[in-house]
Amino acid sequence: MTPRSQRNDNSIDRTPTILADILLQIIPTTDREKRAFTYYRDGMSAQSEGEYAEASQNYYKAMRLEIDPHDRSYIPHNIGLIHTSNGEHAKALEYYFQALERNPFPPQALNNMAVIRHYRGEQAIQQGDPEASESWFDQAAECRKQAIALPPSNYIEAQNWLRITKRSR
Repeated sequence: MTPRSQRNDNSIDRTPTILADILLQIIPTTDREKRAFTYYRDGMSAQSEGEYAEASQNYYKAMRLEIDPHDRSYIPHNIGLIHTSNGEHAKALEYYFQALERNPFPPQALNNMAVIRHYRGEQAIQQGDPEASESWFDQAAECRKQAIALPPSNYIEAQNWLRITKRSR
């Protein structure tokens, strides 16, 4: 099967792909690293087009090939995004945890975990369970605090939520 990155006929849309291919030829990398990157790039392309099954397949292939822990941490993060989009929040949280195990510094994973926990807190309110709601909101607050601590100028909305709900400490 032709890699997704080679299927797009629009020359403008293919420009980033062409540049990435040139960089892969110039930068000294192993064949394994090149294949991992190609699968990862194809996964991102499929994901951006809403082709989540194809994206997941590419990410799983990339994960089997990628050996750099930092680069590898982005793969489960993106798989988590797919599960979040599909409403599979428990699975998404598992993949965000995997991303953080490989690289403890991506604030996006922490922020996404906070969003899911906040959503679950809202669901608990609708179900009439204020204790569960508070627990989910407290967990969301912890994730938000960690995310904000990494790049303090980001996540202004999260900072405001922490102040409004008096969970900033």
